[in-house]
Amino acid sequence: MELIITEKNNAARRIAEILSDGGASTTQRNGVNVYEWGATRCVGLSGHVVGVDFPEEYADWRDVEPVELIDADIVKSPTQQNIVTTLRQLAREADEAVIATDYDREGELIGKEAYELIREETDVPVKRVRFSSITEREVKNAFAEPDDIDFDLAAAGEARQIIDLVWGAALTRFLSLSARQLGEDFISVGRVQSPTLKLIVDREREIQAFDPEDYWELFADLTKDGDTFEAQYFYDDDGSEAERVWDEDDATEAYERLREATSAEITTVRRRTRTDNPPAPFNTTAFISAAGSLGYSAQRAMSIAEELYTTGYITYPRTDNTVYPDDLDPEELLDEFVATREFGEDAESLLDVEEIEATEGDDETTDHPPIHPTGEVPDRGALDEDEWEVYELVVRRFFATVAEPATWEHLRVVAEAKDCKLKATGKRLLEAGYHAVYPYSSASESFLPAVEEGEHLDVTDVELEAKQTQPPRRYGQSRLIQKMEDLGLGTKATRHNTIEKLYDRGYIESDPPRPTAIAEAVVEAAEEFADRVVSDDMTAQLEADMSAIASGEATLDDVTQESREMLERVFEELRESREDIGDHLQESLKADRRLGPCPQSDHDLLIRQSRQGSYFVGCDGYPDCQYTLPLPSSGEPLVLEETCEEHGLNHVKMLAGRDTFVHGCPQCKADEADDTEDEVIGVCPDCGEDHGGELAIKKLRSGSRLVGCTRYPDCDYSLPLPRRGDIEVTDEYCDEHDLPELVVHSGDDPWELGCPICNFKEYQARQAVDDLEDLDGVGPATAERLENAGVDAPQDLHDVDPDVLATEIQGVSAGQIRDWQSQVPEVDTDSDDDPDDDAESEGESEDLIDGASAADERAESD
Repeated sequence: MELIITEKNNAARRIAEILSDGGASTTQRNGVNVYEWGATRCVGLSGHVVGVDFPEEYADWRDVEPVELIDADIVKSPTQQNIVTTLRQLAREADEAVIATDYDREGELIGKEAYELIREETDVPVKRVRFSSITEREVKNAFAEPDDIDFDLAAAGEARQIIDLVWGAALTRFLSLSARQLGEDFISVGRVQSPTLKLIVDREREIQAFDPEDYWELFADLTKDGDTFEAQYFYDDDGSEAERVWDEDDATEAYERLREATSAEITTVRRRTRTDNPPAPFNTTAFISAAGSLGYSAQRAMSIAEELYTTGYITYPRTDNTVYPDDLDPEELLDEFVATREFGEDAESLLDVEEIEATEGDDETTDHPPIHPTGEVPDRGALDEDEWEVYELVVRRFFATVAEPATWEHLRVVAEAKDCKLKATGKRLLEAGYHAVYPYSSASESFLPAVEEGEHLDVTDVELEAKQTQPPRRYGQSRLIQKMEDLGLGTKATRHNTIEKLYDRGYIESDPPRPTAIAEAVVEAAEEFADRVVSDDMTAQLEADMSAIASGEATLDDVTQESREMLERVFEELRESREDIGDHLQESLKADRRLGPCPQSDHDLLIRQSRQGSYFVGCDGYPDCQYTLPLPSSGEPLVLEETCEEHGLNHVKMLAGRDTFVHGCPQCKADEADDTEDEVIGVCPDCGEDHGGELAIKKLRSGSRLVGCTRYPDCDYSLPLPRRGDIEVTDEYCDEHDLPELVVHSGDDPWELGCPICNFKEYQARQAVDDLEDLDGVGPATAERLENAGVDAPQDLHDVDPDVLATEIQGVSAGQIRDWQSQVPEVDTDSDDDPDDDAESEGESEDLIDGASAADERAESD
């Protein structure tokens, strides 16, 4: 029996389909899909199924000094036991094995891990096949000419694993223990992560230190025969044309002169033609940048690209190459698109060109070609919206690289009025070239009327604009990845993951990424006490060393030992400053949670988290001062820059995915609730008949509103109400529940909420999530991938680990899975559900509904 091992299940299914000519069947062993045809078995791993770690005796952070980890042994153990067991069973049955994992450093290491598991069971021949796209031609060619495992390349990947483990674990433990920050909120440090974070922090420092300068710009409208265009004032500044006027008096004087002018004489008219060359083929960094302009994060873009690769639609997305290989025939590939509705017309237009010559970038490598479509074109319905958008981007980038250059005509006009010079430029697209097939590039034109030198045009308006110089912009994700590449931080396969980890750890927020206070504190502590932790030179050197392993110029043992010695020197710097580092980090941790002065002490109020996981506002002087304020029960709080004028407290925003809302000043919300009387509207359906309970409209100190029983806490019956808007209790009553119908006045149109019981029942029915495709962002293709991974129904998502499931499903991130989990209600759904989206569907403002319950009120008051 021949055993084929791929990197993931999707790749196994695709390769089995190709090699069996569609005749493979699927069985399961230990919950793992095995594809069978004839005497062949094909199984997919889940990335790394074997991980590196320290021995068990190093597991307890409190019992082991972090420095001990530097020289600790490294052990390997299964991380996906069911897959490892299945691979072992199949290996014992095999006569030969073929490793068909991705062809890069990480893929080679995953293949070596599989090889070692096979070798523990049998000594059958093991071959290696490599391909850059999972298409019929490439896969069959690769299997026809198998090679051997590149153990040097795999060793480079293993060195990265070991070095990252030792550096990350030792430094993470040291800083976390120093700051007494354990549990889920530990302080994470990493060999690539920390220098990358320093890049972001350094840029933020530049922004904060920036001192703006005032300047002025002048514009005049010039008109000819009813056609008006804008011209800008400029002056000679030591031989160069300057538009910014740095002296206000000079700007005002020029403005007054132009205001007196009734006409301007055209002194120069210059026309020129410019060639606009097509872009180079996509490498990983350029692809992430282009996808970023469409709104995709680096992580999301790569996840989608990996899925498109696995299904055979594009080539391998991790590549530095920007030169197509000699065996790529552009005409042959274009032919594959001629019959398609979406690309046929453009493909035909490109084939009409007499000679097709592809563009080339500066980087040429031999492992993988640039990212391009394979010619196996999917039906649009086979991909979800995001996948299609990214696929079209890749197709059209290929089209652009084999298209003709564009040609522009540029027109520059200079005029003079009252000794003031004015200039205007226009441009017109003469030959669209690659712009006709690549709409992602700018092809906007600007109009100027035909004018001649010596003509006089009317001056119809003059404007003087006061401006300030602007600080440098934050790095967008694609720009940050480019910067990491320039500095040698990480690899094409890991850079986007590094940024995702910084988000996950709470070190950066927003997009473009902005560092949090704890991020700045970690970087400051490292700079002051051990600058090698955030040094890009050190990390780049280690990356170079790992490349040397891959080329056979260094060994795994030499490089890992050098890394350990480097880390020893770092700890020598850290050891004497442990207490100072801890104090610095602890104070900075509070900065992200500090709201303002406590009204009952000389301390500050901070956002705190209870043992049950809920958030509240408490005094930093606890236990001497026990002043608290409640926060809403849903979402994670974020401190905003806006401050309450009355209480001096920062406003709070509750991050709850699509239900995110601004809570405002916690003290104002609590005071407002204290001053609001409950409004009784009817009999409680749970206890009214037996105990006389009544339903009343209540305002909670957390800012939420609800209809709840007046006998609370003896009766905790409650229904959610809108967070915003005035609630009108009408004279119309519900026939079924004998409760008045409610109207919410928020915005221009009132929302007729109706009977609160009926409204909530209708909401629960609308929110029911019965099928996977009921979840936001899950289409037929994604639903199929989830089912293949064992998630057959929405409720199954509650039983999965998002980080583990994301490794099994290409094109899906752990963050997406967590969002889907939040959309699936628990089986015993109660009134804590938040029908916020229904408010929007009814034409109301965002965050109209809040799903607090009466039980929350007691918790918030504790």
